[in-house]
Amino acid sequence: MKLRKVSVMALACAVSLGFLGCGEDKAQEAYKVKFAHVVSANTPKGQAADFFAKRVEELSNGKIKVEVFPSAQLVDDDKVFQELTRNNVQMAAPSFSKFTPIAKEFNVWDVPFLFRDTEHLHKVMDGEVGQVLKDVVSQKGIIALDYWDAGFKQFSTNKKPIILPEDAKGQKMRIMSSKVLEEQTKAIGAIPQVLPFGEVYSALSTGVVDSAENPLSNLYNSKFYEVQSSITLSNHGYLGYLVVVSDGFWKQLPDDLKDIFKQALHEATEFERKESEKEEKVLLEKLQKDNATKTEIITLTPDQIAVWKETMQAIYPKFYGIVRQDLIEKIIQVQ
Repeated sequence: MKLRKVSVMALACAVSLGFLGCGEDKAQEAYKVKFAHVVSANTPKGQAADFFAKRVEELSNGKIKVEVFPSAQLVDDDKVFQELTRNNVQMAAPSFSKFTPIAKEFNVWDVPFLFRDTEHLHKVMDGEVGQVLKDVVSQKGIIALDYWDAGFKQFSTNKKPIILPEDAKGQKMRIMSSKVLEEQTKAIGAIPQVLPFGEVYSALSTGVVDSAENPLSNLYNSKFYEVQSSITLSNHGYLGYLVVVSDGFWKQLPDDLKDIFKQALHEATEFERKESEKEEKVLLEKLQKDNATKTEIITLTPDQIAVWKETMQAIYPKFYGIVRQDLIEKIIQVQ
């Protein structure tokens, strides 16, 4: 009987709470983290995940060990919340759109022409509104920590170039599943078509859809330029990621290691944002100079941007039932 108790305790030490070590070996325990994401390791997001894994192990002297699973090797973002809740995955960085079913306020990131530029965007993320949104997610049993960039969205089409809102009239435009994006698309006379990202290239190629909205990373890396005749640098919307951790894991992490975890993640966030900015410049240059793309790159004038803003801001009241009005107003007021 005594031997059985020892065996049970040993087993409990080995499997409990996502970390190893107990009793006299407590000082040597290592908290293990599975970080699952869906993009390739060579993207800014993938590089930042690896940066974080290395940095948090350094700062914690090996007490926190992170194993990164890129390209949906472990789980895709449609199922990652379930795995986080079960603590089978301890860390993830889903795109904002994945949070809207559990936090309708996250639709605010889809509101068109709401963010003036990257500086304004980051002030919102790192300020009061960003914290309010993280708190909403954290109330759902998933701890929200930091925002990472994917980039501002641009319009592309194989029909008439989209320079003014009226140019999109009648075009079948692929969008992500979002009521805000549906209203945005209808406001410019286009026909919203919700399609999974993996089907977009084929749909553009065959004419199932005529146009789309994507950050430059998607336009280039997924080779959408092969099936689009023009890209308009509209910066009309934004795509980003929220880094989250499992509530079960977070509750078991000692306060001193939580501070180290946050510090390493803050450094990774700064790294990811800089890499995302650098990548965008490189990709734009490639799109402009690579003759193989044969895609016209259109830069909007200040007057043209003003027309877009006037058109989109007129439909903001339609978003108040989807996104809290006070959040939109607070974002506009951020200086």
